[in-house]
Amino acid sequence: MAPEAPCYTVVFEDTTESPSTQELRASLEKGTDEDRLDTLRRIIVSTINGNPQPTLLMPIIQYIMPSKNKQLKKLLHFYWEVCPKYDENGKLKQEMILVVNAIRNDLQHPNEYIRGATLRFLQKISKDAELLEPLIPTCRSCLEHRHSYVRKNAVFAVYTIYREYEHLIPDAPELMQTFIAAESDATCKRNAFVFLAHCAMPKAVEWLISVYDQLTSLDELLQMSIIEVIRLDCKNDTTHRPRYIRCMFELLNSSSHAVKYEAATTLTTLTQNPAAVKAAASSFVNLVIKESDNNVKLIVLDRLDILRSKHGHILDGLTMDILQVLSSADMEVRRKAMSIVLSMTSNRNVEEVVLFLKKQLQQTQEREFEKAPEYRQLLIQSIHVLAVKFSEVAASVVHALMEFLGDSNNPSALDVVAFVREVVEKFPHLRQSICDKLSQTLTEIKSGKAFRGVLWILGEYVESPSDIQAIFQDIRKVLGEIPILASEQRLLDEAGGEEDKKEDKKVEGSGRPKVLADGTYATETAYTSANSARLEAVKAASKPPLRALILGGDFFTGSVLASALTKLVLRFNDLTNDRPKANALRAESMLIMTSIIRVGQSKFVTVPIDEDSNERVLNCIQTLNELQEKSIVHDIFLKDTKAAYSKMLVAQEKKAAEKKESESTKEHVVQVDDLLTFRQFSKKLADDPIDYVEDLGKATGAAEIREDFISNLSRISQLTGFSDPIYAEAYVRMHGFDIMLDVLLVNQTSNTLQNLCLDFATLGDLKLVERPAVYTIAPHGFQSIKATIKVSSTETGVIFGSILWDGPALAECCVILNDIHIDIMDYIKPAYCSETQFRSMWTEFEWENRVNVSTNMTDPRDYLKHVMKSTNMSCLTPEGAMSGDCDFLSANMYARSLFGEDALANLSIEKTEAGIVGHVRIRSKTQGIALSLGDRITMSQKDSKPST
Repeated sequence: MAPEAPCYTVVFEDTTESPSTQELRASLEKGTDEDRLDTLRRIIVSTINGNPQPTLLMPIIQYIMPSKNKQLKKLLHFYWEVCPKYDENGKLKQEMILVVNAIRNDLQHPNEYIRGATLRFLQKISKDAELLEPLIPTCRSCLEHRHSYVRKNAVFAVYTIYREYEHLIPDAPELMQTFIAAESDATCKRNAFVFLAHCAMPKAVEWLISVYDQLTSLDELLQMSIIEVIRLDCKNDTTHRPRYIRCMFELLNSSSHAVKYEAATTLTTLTQNPAAVKAAASSFVNLVIKESDNNVKLIVLDRLDILRSKHGHILDGLTMDILQVLSSADMEVRRKAMSIVLSMTSNRNVEEVVLFLKKQLQQTQEREFEKAPEYRQLLIQSIHVLAVKFSEVAASVVHALMEFLGDSNNPSALDVVAFVREVVEKFPHLRQSICDKLSQTLTEIKSGKAFRGVLWILGEYVESPSDIQAIFQDIRKVLGEIPILASEQRLLDEAGGEEDKKEDKKVEGSGRPKVLADGTYATETAYTSANSARLEAVKAASKPPLRALILGGDFFTGSVLASALTKLVLRFNDLTNDRPKANALRAESMLIMTSIIRVGQSKFVTVPIDEDSNERVLNCIQTLNELQEKSIVHDIFLKDTKAAYSKMLVAQEKKAAEKKESESTKEHVVQVDDLLTFRQFSKKLADDPIDYVEDLGKATGAAEIREDFISNLSRISQLTGFSDPIYAEAYVRMHGFDIMLDVLLVNQTSNTLQNLCLDFATLGDLKLVERPAVYTIAPHGFQSIKATIKVSSTETGVIFGSILWDGPALAECCVILNDIHIDIMDYIKPAYCSETQFRSMWTEFEWENRVNVSTNMTDPRDYLKHVMKSTNMSCLTPEGAMSGDCDFLSANMYARSLFGEDALANLSIEKTEAGIVGHVRIRSKTQGIALSLGDRITMSQKDSKPST
């Protein structure tokens, strides 16, 4: 019986110019070598795509096989690989005897390239025993050829034949053992050793022990094979384990990075000895530093992180070595290395680590290089984490970091503010010095967000009367002359005074006439143009930083300034009995606040003041005006805001602790009826051994396929009606980046349906892989057809098609199939990102889809859960921010697709008497995912039922 046909990749075939069989035959017979190459290539593509053209087999044997052209010989090997070699009865075709004879001649050819290429071809047809059997003696003789290229291919040819049909070469292991002992070429040795490792492990171990003392001088490929054999042998009980461990120690010093990595990885699976673990980790660190490929760096760092998580403080001594990885230019590598360093830092080495990071931080300021702002931000965040974790270093770094408050890179300055705010809350003994330093750096701050953070800190933590007075002086410096509007108007008048004298000599209407859009004339006066020019000049003049922000339209910062001044005045009033000074500070604060409101309504600002900021500043003015009356308001300003921040820090620490605890105590659920493996009874001597076959099974999901009958039924789509001549239904299954269609066809007629073809077409980023075959279905018979469709992006896809067959009198009959809509939710998974990353992506992404809320639900939180469930998105807004009784709800959601596409969503809803109103805004980099998620939400709203 003929063996099962092998699977090949479908190759695109241009059907616009498809020559007939006669034309192909003529080209093979009379064409030049170039014509024959092109013709044979066409025949191979046609054969792969399901049209073998068996009548051309003999012309190919007649005209192509005798050719001495090496390209034709190579292409001929491809043809023999794919062409049908058996007839309808499963017997080898008679013509193949000629082919076998030609292959035998090539195996005895004086040219070593042709011999080697033919031996490689034998590996491709290793399942055809009838073809191989006459070639065995010739193949064995090639093992003794003078050229190493022939010998190394002969070894693998023998290996593949022995693996499939052991009886053809029963003495192959002994043959290879003799061969490897006498062989001098490194590649031939390696191939023979691989053969022994997979077919005769005891003989491979025997040879390995015989060359034990020469391991370090062997070729890189052979060393890699030796490591693989050691790994395989140690899966069983072996007496050679101590010798293998010493072997791995020696290979750690190999010049090859690949050997060094594999040796270090294998060493940790053989033993848990601290010296071995430390040696392996040290080898990993050297690899990361010396390797130039960033992907390799990340892989090795991942391996090092796994080692650290399993072996704790054994690796603490390598912390400073890992810090050398920060010299890499790639930010992903730096982030990964920094995360490992932060997890390895302890009380013993924290001072050294912080000192190194401070030096790196200084370098980012002294010299500019690529991605310096991002690196500076990473360093600041890392120092922040260490300072909060180890209080003894907080005092030494907080002043150094405050130098970066004036950094032009806004995120770095914000990270410093967040760090200072946390330190000043957690370490009361540092508050005095930190507030003094902050007040001195006010003139250097450029960012509005940084100003707001610093003003909040000063308003909350400056506690002595003398310090409050000093803060007022520093605020005056960054604010400039008060009132703002009057001083700006005076500057405008002064700028106009000198020009007025010149203007008197000019006639007001003497400007050059201009032609307007409608064709009429207009005169531009020098007075109006001079006025606007003076105003622009006043706006562009150099101003103190805080004044410049307010005049630039940043009234949120102005409202924070008003709030900080109110806190300082209230605290000063409580701490001192000096009424004149208290009243003076109170009056000055109220003057600054009214000045902010007045200038916000004038022509000197780029944007008028918004209602929220205006109301906030007026509340502060009212609080200071009624200083002696409302003590409740005083408590809100002086106590509640600080208490709220303290609660937030406690909640963050609790959340971090819970996360750490959940990571350290992961539950491994084992079902009561699961099979026990003997490995579970063995003693745990080392890390989990690396089993690539098992890993491959896990990666492809082969070991984790758990399907139940109900879920399978839900994936069945009916394609035709019950009254159609053919009933069809499809089971749609998602598998990675593929869609598998298992179509069942039922012939509902009493006639035989001939030349039946199922033809699919797709809409969206879907691509049909397999060419539809032709079938014949008996009366009331069944036929199962499988089709694979590739998916390349998360976009709503539609599969449609038809069934064609030959009816009576060869008339073509057709049934149109129902559309199959692909559910993109199978490709979207919940994911998490920081608020900064979310905002950055929200600004960057250009595609937005806005969906209005239309639902019967009455609880906003229930609706949020419903949207999260229907879109597979995770909620980034903390639970604490959404708790409490409120009719408004705003939440951010995030998800990633299997193709690496980010999907962002913002839900803004309000509970009214009529129900929930609002909208969901979806943003993404590509149009497809935004539209698909919007459609998904719209459909889920129609299906949603009132909550009970």
